[in-house]
Amino acid sequence: MKHWYMLTLVGKDQPNIVAHTTRLLYQAGCRLGEANMNRLGGSFTVMLMVEKTLPKTALKALLQPVVERFNLSLHVVVIEGDLHQHQIPNICVRVHGADRAGIVAQVTSALAQKGFNILELCSDVGGSQEQPFYILQIEGVATAPLEELQQALADLRDVQVEISAIDACIM
Repeated sequence: MKHWYMLTLVGKDQPNIVAHTTRLLYQAGCRLGEANMNRLGGSFTVMLMVEKTLPKTALKALLQPVVERFNLSLHVVVIEGDLHQHQIPNICVRVHGADRAGIVAQVTSALAQKGFNILELCSDVGGSQEQPFYILQIEGVATAPLEELQQALADLRDVQVEISAIDACIM
C-alpha cells in the first residue's frame, strides 16, 4: 500500500538542497506531489508531499545523506494525498508598515472571526534594524462579504500600518 508523506526540511540556506533532495527521491521511485520551498531569513525550508510504498523510518533513512550533507532538520508525517483539491482564493489581504509585535496574530484573528480560511500567508521584513518595515500578504477564501472583512480589519490600522482587503488576489 502506498503512503503519502509530508516532508519538512529546514536548515541554513545553501545551494543544491533541492537538487539533492529531489534526486534521491526520484532515484528511489518516489512520486512528488505539491511542494513549497522558500528562503526565510538565512534559512531554507522545504515542504514536500511524497508518495511511496515504504515505512516512514525507511523514508527518513533514504534522506539521511541530504540531512547530513546540508546539516538539515527533517520531519516526516503520514498524510492523506488530497491532490487536485485546490481552492481558489477570493480575497487578498495586504499589510505593510512599521514592524510591530502582534500584527500577524491580530490580522489573522480578525479574519478568523469572520470565517476566513487562509490558503497562503507570506511575510517579509525590510528596512533596517533601527527602522524595520513589515510586509504581509494573505490569500484565502471568505464566505463573509468583502465589506465585513474590511470592517474587521479597520480597527487594526494606525498611522504606521496600512491594511487592505481586496477581491481576488490579482497582483
